[in-house]
Amino acid sequence: MKAVVVRAHGGLDALEVCTLPDPVPRADEVLVEVHAAGVNHLDVWVRKGVPGYEFPLPLVPGNDVAGVVREVGERVAGISPGDEVVLAPATSCGRCAACFQGRDHHCRDYCILGEHRDGGWAEFVVVPRENVLPKPTRLSFVEAASMPLTFLTAWHMLVARARIRPGETVLVQAAGSGVGVAGIQIAKLWGAQVIATAGSPAKLERARALGADHVIDYRREDVPARVKELTAGRMCQVVFDHVGVDSWRASTASLAWQGRLVTCGATTGPKVELNLAHLFFKSLSILGSTMGSKGELVEVLAHAEAGRLAPVVDSVLPLGEAREAQRRLEAREVFGKLVLVPEAFL
Repeated sequence: MKAVVVRAHGGLDALEVCTLPDPVPRADEVLVEVHAAGVNHLDVWVRKGVPGYEFPLPLVPGNDVAGVVREVGERVAGISPGDEVVLAPATSCGRCAACFQGRDHHCRDYCILGEHRDGGWAEFVVVPRENVLPKPTRLSFVEAASMPLTFLTAWHMLVARARIRPGETVLVQAAGSGVGVAGIQIAKLWGAQVIATAGSPAKLERARALGADHVIDYRREDVPARVKELTAGRMCQVVFDHVGVDSWRASTASLAWQGRLVTCGATTGPKVELNLAHLFFKSLSILGSTMGSKGELVEVLAHAEAGRLAPVVDSVLPLGEAREAQRRLEAREVFGKLVLVPEAFL
């Protein structure tokens, strides 16, 4: 099969397009023919490497997959060849307390596709039966492949960690990202008022079209000052961030008394300063969040099937243009998600 492989960390040329043997499913696994695979910042970290963390190279990136079942293992039930499916983006042991409690994303054996095991930037991928979910019928393969990781992440951030409530004001930083476009929609679904930030007029208009009540150009405006103006001094009950050091000051300064800042990433760097007096005096909460459970993904896909949550696809590229996809992502030229498609399905 054709695949994109990272054999050693490096620049864009570390993404190698090559031919690999077709994967073979074990008794409890499913072979899926990939029709579309999403592009995430996590794929960039896999290619570049992360200090102090060892990826199992060589590795096929790709966390988000939609496709068609081609073969099932002998112990697999409820799935048949020909089924159109979308994959949960991570596996777990299925035997520990966290898994039994529906917190599979807290399993010590949690493995994200394309990070800990081969992912979907290939013509075929093998996953456990538990990771195979029906593709929402109203979504194309490209649309379905744009949703799992980012919408699951945003859902867990807002619903499970920040415990968003109707009527609250939510600041969504970097609203043009894959997580950002999901955050806007989920916050609106829960009855919140949304203030979205982005770095260009075009992205701000698209954020508004997604449902943002107010938008702020973080390159030209003072975000906390504008938030104060928009909220009549009340500020935001929830700040939704994944940018890191570049947005940290604005994010913390935009919180209301007893506000909650929830973060899932540090794209611009993880080292930030925190004023503890500000933290305890205003009774603030800072919440870390990583991924979410398979049960939460099922909820997300149900909302997508009903049309309450919508995929946001920036553009589609052939699988062989993975380098160009990552170049665009790092250059912040994307609103929503880029999706790679094997050449046979373009």
